[in-house]
Amino acid sequence: MLVAFSVSPLGAGESVSQAVADAVRVVRESGLPNRTDAMFTTLEGEWDEVMDVVRRATEAVGRHGDRVSLVLKADIRPGWTGQLTAKVERVEAALADG
Repeated sequence: MLVAFSVSPLGAGESVSQAVADAVRVVRESGLPNRTDAMFTTLEGEWDEVMDVVRRATEAVGRHGDRVSLVLKADIRPGWTGQLTAKVERVEAALADG
């Protein structure tokens, strides 16, 4: 499964960079395939392992304030792996074909 999520502390001031960095650190240390962009971090794995990483990343952000906002989107497709890159490659191929 692929999970794209965004997690941020609420009421922690204008900058949330350090809190987000703490969450991304949890994701990267998990060893699961992942990608971070300006809005979301996406990771790939089995349900339990992915949700554990999201939980731990949310807890890391929670240390920066009393309230946390979590946005999560999942693509649940049993039996498929490598989709973190393959989905993008299929779109790029379609663009190249015109």
